[in-house]
Amino acid sequence: MNFEPGSDNQFITLYDEGEQRFLDLIDALPKISVQGYDKERRVIYWNHSSEEIYGYSKQDAIGRKLEDLIIPTEMKEAVIALHQQWLQEGVAIPSERLQLKRKDGSLVHVFSSHVMLKEGTDNPEMFCIDVDLSKENTALQELERMASTDLLTGLPNRRFLYSELQSRIAEAKSNNSQFAVLFIDLDMFKEVNDTLGHTWGDELLRSVAKRLEKCLSNDGKLTRFGGDEFVIVLNSDLSQDEVSRIASKLTDCFGCTFELGTENAHMTVSTGVSNFPQDGSKPDDLLKKADVAMYQAKAEGRNQFQFFSAELFEKVNRQRTITAQLHESLKKDEFMLVYQPQFDLRDQHVAACEALLRWCPADASRSAPPNIFIGIAERTDLIVKIGQWVLEQACKQVKAWKEKGIMLRVDINISGKELIQPNFFSNFESTIRRFGLLPSDLGIELTENLLIQSDDSVLEGLRALRAKGVEIAIDDFGVGYSSLSYLRQFPISHLKIDRSFLKHAPEDPYDGALLEAIINMGHKLELNIVAEGIETQEQSNYCKHLNVEYAQGFLFSKPLAPNEIEKLLTKK
Repeated sequence: MNFEPGSDNQFITLYDEGEQRFLDLIDALPKISVQGYDKERRVIYWNHSSEEIYGYSKQDAIGRKLEDLIIPTEMKEAVIALHQQWLQEGVAIPSERLQLKRKDGSLVHVFSSHVMLKEGTDNPEMFCIDVDLSKENTALQELERMASTDLLTGLPNRRFLYSELQSRIAEAKSNNSQFAVLFIDLDMFKEVNDTLGHTWGDELLRSVAKRLEKCLSNDGKLTRFGGDEFVIVLNSDLSQDEVSRIASKLTDCFGCTFELGTENAHMTVSTGVSNFPQDGSKPDDLLKKADVAMYQAKAEGRNQFQFFSAELFEKVNRQRTITAQLHESLKKDEFMLVYQPQFDLRDQHVAACEALLRWCPADASRSAPPNIFIGIAERTDLIVKIGQWVLEQACKQVKAWKEKGIMLRVDINISGKELIQPNFFSNFESTIRRFGLLPSDLGIELTENLLIQSDDSVLEGLRALRAKGVEIAIDDFGVGYSSLSYLRQFPISHLKIDRSFLKHAPEDPYDGALLEAIINMGHKLELNIVAEGIETQEQSNYCKHLNVEYAQGFLFSKPLAPNEIEKLLTKK
């Protein structure tokens, strides 16, 4: 074509060709939808990517209104208002991420920008440029899923749990509903993990997750909190009885063992329950109080569930305070041993004494009696450290007495946690040797329940000590299994009968017959009998009549400081 410079026809032709090339370009843009709308928001342009993204062909779209094509119902009024504001006031629609509607009703994520052409004329045209973010959103969702999923079990993780709790709390506040949170901890998982190894420990956690999911069914949402802990957020508005039923069912579902290769692991769970809104209005409050109730379930014997209560919270807080203070007192050496003599009823001489622990913090108001603080220490590894302190102090005292010519055996109490330590027996023997003592200088006292639950390695260790001359006593006999058939299996030398058997024996025929049977059986097994808690002369005479060898109790002596023991021996 040959147009003179400045010709209107040349300009129009060149403009038309440029516009067409531009339209061809934007029509070919992949994943970028470009739509044009007139002032009534009717479609005047619809590129190829718009067809792919929204599902409408060009023929379907041309002439139809924006709000009737791709705008979700809940957004329609706002979109119309924004368009009118742009036309009338010149306020542009801001660019942002949106979820718009496809032809099939599904939603698509896009980043939408807008431009107004022919602004200020009678025929303004709004063009929308929507970038398809489907792949990015899918990737984002996958990242979000991974960030909210426990990789070991496939369960939702702690991050998801907090989000779920926040949502459930907001929902419950809006409709005045309630829900419960269950905090579940596997009992003795560490022992299984240490025995079978971390690979089988992980397999056990996966199996536990599957069993909990199956047992829970549709009653709530199960998450893994971490380690061997799981949290369940139950459905809304369940009654207390229904929550108890679910918690009981979860406890019972661990009745069957878990197959781990050639091993069968028996597991139990302890569960704590908190309720919204009674026990808290924030995720951390509900979790903390469910955790408190769970630890109380463990303290009550494991394999059960407990509901949180204000009284329980106060009790657990007191226990935690005492635990922290015990740690501090151990560093400051704020403990002492007192010694209660055991008397030979045949000639009244002091045959041995039991070392008893006392807590003596500088601030006496912080103290607690042994039946309180020892129980608290036994729930943590603190008892192992305290036990080592007791062993050292008892050896030191025996050595000091021997240097003064006083030959007196001291018996110390051993807890279950001490006994299962891998180095317990080697440490016990090396400590005795370090103080220059003989095995017969120190005795140990164990409960019958502890012995019954001991594995072969522990029993072998006890047999080795007994063979070397260490006296081993069953303490508080009668308050546990009280099975005489077990006695012949244990490497023991003394049977200490609990005071509850003796209390009414002199005047109660039933208690008397039971006590006599225990003593006779003990003698037939060649065990020395020690009667604990003798407080009256009548009880002492009764024990002599039954040929009890040794007695311990306030009738003879209260627990004494070392110097008082020396005075007592001098007097005798």
